[in-house]
Amino acid sequence: MILFDNYPLFAAFSAIIISQIIKVPVALLLKRPSSVALATSTGGMPSSHSAGVTALITSLIAEYGIQSPYVAIASTFGVIVMFDSMGVRRQSGEHGILINELLADFEELRKTFTHYTQEDIKKMEEERQSREYLGHKPIEVFFGILSGIIIALVIGLLY
Repeated sequence: MILFDNYPLFAAFSAIIISQIIKVPVALLLKRPSSVALATSTGGMPSSHSAGVTALITSLIAEYGIQSPYVAIASTFGVIVMFDSMGVRRQSGEHGILINELLADFEELRKTFTHYTQEDIKKMEEERQSREYLGHKPIEVFFGILSGIIIALVIGLLY
């Protein structure tokens, strides 16, 4: 299969998949809420965004050398991805938390003025949830970078 012949591509995808999978046990170790759904969600420790782009950069350095234009392209792309995962996406998550708090306050206020059943209220609350956790904390990005380097180097040993 062509994918397995392309070390940088295989390293990057492997880092993303491995990082997503290890989010579940890491969350359990850190005593945070954990479920299998965490493996398919954004956010969490380690950052699969950072792991993927770092594995790509590391494997390109190993294959073509640090002077390669491929490394320059991947590094630029990587910095943008990591900055975005901490910045814009993180702020979106913070806004999601505030929106959910406002919706909960609004529901409490509405309960005092209306006579909905508990079932009606629960249904409305489920429909009006905003995604809260989209981005990464700097420590999650840091461990994503470490994961990406380690995964790329281990895969490189197999090539």
